[in-house]
Amino acid sequence: MNESTELTASPLARRAAITRIAAAAAATMPLLAMPAHAHTDEPHSPKAGPVVKEQKDWGIAGDAKSAKRNIDVGMADNMRFTPARIEVRQGETVKFVVRNSGKVMHEFVIGTKAENGKHAEMMVKFPNMEHDEPYMAHVPPGKTGEIVWTFNRAGEFEFACLIAGHYQGGMVGAIMVTPAGKA
Repeated sequence: MNESTELTASPLARRAAITRIAAAAAATMPLLAMPAHAHTDEPHSPKAGPVVKEQKDWGIAGDAKSAKRNIDVGMADNMRFTPARIEVRQGETVKFVVRNSGKVMHEFVIGTKAENGKHAEMMVKFPNMEHDEPYMAHVPPGKTGEIVWTFNRAGEFEFACLIAGHYQGGMVGAIMVTPAGKA
């Protein structure tokens, strides 16, 4: 018996069907409140206005004019970054120039291991989720992206591609931020 025939059945069957429909609707309502985003091979639209500078555990968005060093990072369809390890000093502002030599979309996301892991899990559940933060660069095949970031906190952080399956395939690198004053 399906839900449409249950509605013409006994009052008890109708009540059970209505309860199931109401429960299903209640479960999907939070999803309707979420913004609709699509993670495609198309580049993300440039943000309107200035970059929002929000302090993160791994630093804060930097100003391009403050970047004293460019770091070139390659990413490819073998699910690897080159280099896989980057060293910076606390307080340093770096401009990452990220090149995608692959045939699929990749991204470069700076964060803690915990944050990137959590975000990667979300991307598996919602592979069409779109996100755009100053610590992220979405790079279409054959294109280049940039991030300017100030590492104002020492520690070990990571960069990763969080597109569903890429992080799980090992597309992760390490960023070592040496405390200020240490050689």
